[in-house]
Amino acid sequence: MAQPSAATYKIGLTTGVSIVVANMVGTGVFTSLGFQLFDIQSGFALLMLWAVGGLIALCGALSYGELAAAMPRSGGEYHFLSRIYHPAIGFLSGWVSVTVGFAAPTALAAMALGKYAKSVWPPLQPEWLSIGVVLLLTAVHATSRQAGSRLQVAVTTLKVAVLVAFIGVGLLMATPQPIVFSPTASSWQEMLSPAFAVSLVYVSYAYSGWNAAVYLTGEVTEPQRNLPRILLIGTAAVLLLYVALNFVFLYSTPIASLRGQVEVAFVAATQLFGSMGGRLMGGMIAALLLSTISSMIFAGPRVVQVMGEDLPALAVLAKRSRAGIPVRAMLFQTALTLLFIITSTFEQVLLYAGFVLSLFTFLTVLGLFVLRVRQPDLPRPYRAWGYPITPLLFLLLNGWTLWFIVHDKPTESLYGLLTVGIGLVVYFLSLRRQSAE
Repeated sequence: MAQPSAATYKIGLTTGVSIVVANMVGTGVFTSLGFQLFDIQSGFALLMLWAVGGLIALCGALSYGELAAAMPRSGGEYHFLSRIYHPAIGFLSGWVSVTVGFAAPTALAAMALGKYAKSVWPPLQPEWLSIGVVLLLTAVHATSRQAGSRLQVAVTTLKVAVLVAFIGVGLLMATPQPIVFSPTASSWQEMLSPAFAVSLVYVSYAYSGWNAAVYLTGEVTEPQRNLPRILLIGTAAVLLLYVALNFVFLYSTPIASLRGQVEVAFVAATQLFGSMGGRLMGGMIAALLLSTISSMIFAGPRVVQVMGEDLPALAVLAKRSRAGIPVRAMLFQTALTLLFIITSTFEQVLLYAGFVLSLFTFLTVLGLFVLRVRQPDLPRPYRAWGYPITPLLFLLLNGWTLWFIVHDKPTESLYGLLTVGIGLVVYFLSLRRQSAE
């Protein structure tokens, strides 16, 4: 059977799932547990934190699956919100994705890669390694969609294999710690506390990427059939992986050693395997983060490209190469990523970005109800399983988290809304320029 040409190559089920898994399994699961331990002590509550975060992502994936099958076009929330509400709302979601949602996490993953690599090779300059990795992966994805897809599958398979092996070996070799994983009255109280809701923000960041495949809808084989499967398989796999991984962290390592630590996996590996084992794990995590960086470089530019197709002011970013790759949009995102790496300001950006990104996913899932009312006859090759319970559960849990962010983190919330306000100004300026032409 002849192989598809570079120009007609389509993303299949395996590549799509690998993109979702790679987008989700990044810096969040390796860094956030240490901060959760400041306010939550129960092993049961901590595991439920990751289970609830996964449930939110799974309900979101079910909802996005219906929207993507009904409106199969690349662009993600930008495309959905433009169709359901108003082009301005869609533009704002795209603006947030472009300026914060992809470039900043890509930079964060690249810098984390540099730090973990430095734990193995101390003379290494982590910043230069971060920059070099971003440029190299951009070159691969800008050259060939088929080569980029194969690279994505390979590095994601390696990532999952290493983490599954770490979980298995950790369960066999660990000295059990005095932490209770069975539910108690106090653990249920912790689950209803503001600390649990705020911690869900960081867990949601670790799960962010469950919707990655919808940014590539136009390039997926049989999107009405494959997109829902990609979203569900990828999200469910990561949910199981995250709960098991955090169980091993807590089961094998004293809480005092983990609390407040950023490099949680390095601390746990050192506890399990000694100093050399910890350094080896640090090197392996650095290699695993290649998958996360690669997937974001692959998916993010598609949002910029679709926005450029709709807005003449951004048309220069919509052009594709002969291989059908949005190279200009990719270079734009890479430039933002490098800026975040060089200035190191992305860490402050991410503190408030979680609020804005959660807000737009909330609006998107809410749009599922709006679309069913406004366009009941719209062809829906896939309907969200468990409707209306599953999307309502997403809205309730996500809305609960948003409320506590506004209440407990007003400064970050205001900065997030300021980002949206700047995007609104850009949108109306682009419209004015369009009308003037």
